[in-house]
Amino acid sequence: MTAPTGRPGPLRPGPRGLRRFAGPRLPRREVCELCGVVVAEEHHRHLVETERRALVCACVPCALLLDRPGAAVGGRFRAVPDRYLTDPDHRLDDGAWELLQIPVSVAFFFRNAALDRLVALYPSPAGATESELDPATWQTVLGASRLSALLEPDVEALLLRRSGGRTECHLVPIDICYELVGRMRLLWQGFDGGAEARAALDAFFAQVERRAKVPTGTGTPTAEAGRP
Repeated sequence: MTAPTGRPGPLRPGPRGLRRFAGPRLPRREVCELCGVVVAEEHHRHLVETERRALVCACVPCALLLDRPGAAVGGRFRAVPDRYLTDPDHRLDDGAWELLQIPVSVAFFFRNAALDRLVALYPSPAGATESELDPATWQTVLGASRLSALLEPDVEALLLRRSGGRTECHLVPIDICYELVGRMRLLWQGFDGGAEARAALDAFFAQVERRAKVPTGTGTPTAEAGRP
């Protein structure tokens, strides 16, 4: 995915795809970008439109068509998976975190397939803020995690949180990372985000931890159905 400048910047909302992340959750029906059918919140999936670097809405049947092996190869859209994995053995000390050049305690990383490189983003009052990584830093800091080998380009992210002297590492759908960005942008107050933003962050990661599975052997478990 490439931004208009050619740099691997953050995903952009599609015409309707991420409006629900920008404010309070209200009853809303979106439209599938593929077939045009109205999609209720409880039947809502997302696609990555690779050429425009945008997340767009999809109905479940259209998303399932693109979920099939090989269905999205060379295509315009890729379905965002619904799996949540975790690596409880992941270790990242303060020195390694400094290499990432992330000024806050939360960041997510996805592989840009078009440029074949990792992109690092973190929440801020202005939205998703980018911190570019060179391949050597990626390998040093995140390459040892078993989740990095499982990461699907463009549609999944490694979500990290530094807290209490340890770093949580999860593999998650890319759209929930932008949901987190939207929540933080809405709630952020003052220099450090404020109590309400911190409480929302704790609740968000609690949901991720409840859904995340530890990969075993060569297989990777599929997350439970539904959204967090």
